Amino acid sequence: MLHPWHGATTGDDAPRNVNALIEIPQGSRTKYEIDKETGLLRLDRVIYSSFHYPVNYGFIPRTLGLDGDPLDILVLCSQSIQALCLVEATVIGNMQMIDNGEEDDKIIAIATNDPSVSHMRDIEDLPKHFFNELRNYFEQYKVLENKQVIIDAFQPRETAYKIVEDAIALYNDTFMS
Repeated sequence: MLHPWHGATTGDDAPRNVNALIEIPQGSRTKYEIDKETGLLRLDRVIYSSFHYPVNYGFIPRTLGLDGDPLDILVLCSQSIQALCLVEATVIGNMQMIDNGEEDDKIIAIATNDPSVSHMRDIEDLPKHFFNELRNYFEQYKVLENKQVIIDAFQPRETAYKIVEDAIALYNDTFMS
């Protein structure tokens, strides 16, 4: 059995188009994470607040973020995507987040094969209110756990491409050397 983090590919056209492995469907209040050892989906916690994930949440296989986890990705889609589904995603930007003092980038992408969002090519194509929703969700969802999250900036796709490239290189240096 292949481990989702190590067995799936990043995608043939990374960093522009990547494979995203969904851990948490849009609308969920449960925080799932791939178990690094087994590759199984593990229930990390039920969100302490009444918030639910505003987008499909997962990671890019064969990447390593600065937080020591696979690089996170937020995938916009007109539908909630089943956990453990591999989705072709077009990278359009990045949300730079600080989680308990640690840098924790969130790549923003659209589901390439969803005609409802496939016209979006850059973070500027997103509705302004979407940024308010993301900022509110990620800054508030850990408040009842007494943890602080700061959304530092929303960044364009060129910055996101560099973050993806760096995460691929860090993964290769860590696991392929």
